Amino acid sequence: MTTQTTDVRLTAGDAELLLRPSEGCRTASLRVGGKELLLQGLEHGSFVMAPWCGRTAQGRFRNGADLHQLPLNDGEHALHGLVNDRPWRTVRADERSASFVCELGDPWPWAATVNQVVELDEDGSGVNYTLSVETYDNSFPAQVGWHPWFRRNLGLGGRDVRLDFAPAWREERGPDHIPTGHRLDEAALATEDAGTGRWDDCFGMPDGVDATLTWPDELELQITSRAEWVVVYDKPEDAVCVEPQSGPPNGLNTHPQLVTPIAPLELGSRWSWRTPQ
Repeated sequence: MTTQTTDVRLTAGDAELLLRPSEGCRTASLRVGGKELLLQGLEHGSFVMAPWCGRTAQGRFRNGADLHQLPLNDGEHALHGLVNDRPWRTVRADERSASFVCELGDPWPWAATVNQVVELDEDGSGVNYTLSVETYDNSFPAQVGWHPWFRRNLGLGGRDVRLDFAPAWREERGPDHIPTGHRLDEAALATEDAGTGRWDDCFGMPDGVDATLTWPDELELQITSRAEWVVVYDKPEDAVCVEPQSGPPNGLNTHPQLVTPIAPLELGSRWSWRTPQ
């Protein structure tokens, strides 16, 4: 068993995936047929969000009657969890798959672990991600998710990416970027409105996340997950983020999912791709 934090490279077919345990176990690079799909940089690639996703309002949440305060790192809010910039340990790695673990402790009030397993398809046509939060002691609410930064343009002379998905609703976002609790009907969302630089929003997909990014004439990538929530952040000029997560922003307060010694929080996401024939 290896416990190194050095980079882990997975390869299969014409796909190559680089994981960086020393930087929050982020997927630092995903290349398909020589095309880099992820925006590069320390805060980009695709990083893990846990034990909460997006913003927790004022960094406060309750576990039963107990009120807890998280460190604030986004103005008045706590953003994206605690593991996206911590070193993780590589538990196992081979040519196509790897598993990693990160210990949760202070400032999180409970001892726990966050685990990630990454598996490339044998033919290199997709990758499966699995996240879990486990505790062997006290129970607590938690969330998990991924925050990938896909390149808006692959830089090969082609057109910008198009995003297609069909959410059942959009969570109304307040001026503080926290969902208000109102749901806005997005069932008739038009494809031409997607990926146009207007969203930093959470959408409900009760049948599971299913979203497709298409770089016309270059590549198509489908993201699926049994997660019922997805955040789309497409305001940057150079990236579009499609983030499957187990609950909405501020979900520790509004949609808590309890992690117990006999019931870990688990979530999977699959990315699959194809190139035009």
